[in-house]
Amino acid sequence: MKKIFLTLMSILVLNLGGEVAMAKDVKMNDVTVTTTWDKVFQKSNKVDHKKVTFKNRYGITLVGDLYMPKNITGQKLPAIAISGPFGAVKEQSSGLYAQTMAERGFVTIAFDPSYTGESGGEPRNLASPEINTEDFSAAVDFLGLQSFVDRERIGVIGICGFGGMGLSAAAMDTRIKAVATSVMYDMSRAMGHGVGDGKDRYDLAQRKAVLNYLNKQRWVDAANGTFAAGPHDIFVDENGNILPGENRILPENLPENPHPVLKEFFDYYREKLGYHKNSLNSNSAWNATMPLSFMNFPLLTYIDEISPRPILFVAGENAHSLYFSEDAYKAAAEPKELFVVPNANHVDLYFDMNKIPFDKLENFFKTNLK
Repeated sequence: MKKIFLTLMSILVLNLGGEVAMAKDVKMNDVTVTTTWDKVFQKSNKVDHKKVTFKNRYGITLVGDLYMPKNITGQKLPAIAISGPFGAVKEQSSGLYAQTMAERGFVTIAFDPSYTGESGGEPRNLASPEINTEDFSAAVDFLGLQSFVDRERIGVIGICGFGGMGLSAAAMDTRIKAVATSVMYDMSRAMGHGVGDGKDRYDLAQRKAVLNYLNKQRWVDAANGTFAAGPHDIFVDENGNILPGENRILPENLPENPHPVLKEFFDYYREKLGYHKNSLNSNSAWNATMPLSFMNFPLLTYIDEISPRPILFVAGENAHSLYFSEDAYKAAAEPKELFVVPNANHVDLYFDMNKIPFDKLENFFKTNLK
């Protein structure tokens, strides 16, 4: 009997950072979460980790991974809410940032935004500048209610497209005492004006063509009673025609001679390095009409009102997205800093522990969350 019991236990205990996988999926409130370690990075033995849920102001249940320094002994610690990149999940880059910052003395939470990953919200595969800004504030709510968190020392980190959302949250939510972005995208600018080579891609006629295309798609969705999938980065030719796109963010296979930026994203999200089954960027696409909510909603209108709370912009020297951080830095008021990582592209700062400037992030938050 003892031998049988040990055999059964050897089946149940998976080699996933030492966690016991008695039940892979469990119901927490109104969402289903995975209880075993399923991140694209190794689990640290320097922190404690657990799954948590909390609701935002719209009643949507969000799911997060809470990371805490080991052996908290009654003191209240500073905390950081982290999300992004756009279309990613907490098992990818935001979780890596959260775990690493927890190793450095912060309570952190990496969360799936509304309508994506393990978080709730219908319809699925939706993004919203208003609701995703609120998601950061809901994470601040959660952190500030924990007995081991000093609610006067809470910051946020927004990665890629959630850099813009994090800045939007900080401009509105005065409880956020410091905000950092990494390879920031302003998604309202990206979808409303097109991501270009160091500048916006659409002229006015092309922007109007995109609006016309998206609103024609609304008729289709309304008639079908469903939301079609489609690209969120929409290309327009010189004659104002919308170029066809796949109904997924990244292709199943990389084409010959791919654009370098496409290859960056593909190599992370579609390959073993960063692939996760819950990630839109790995497997699927947003709702085709999703960009409409960003077209007339400039996320960074009030970025100068974050002052006197500090902002740190982190960007890669060779990142195609560098101009987003440069322009946001110019628009922000002091105190602010733009930190450019040498020899780094955009996706390098999703995963590369030799390039993500964690010492810089640690010093920024320890200086400003005190």
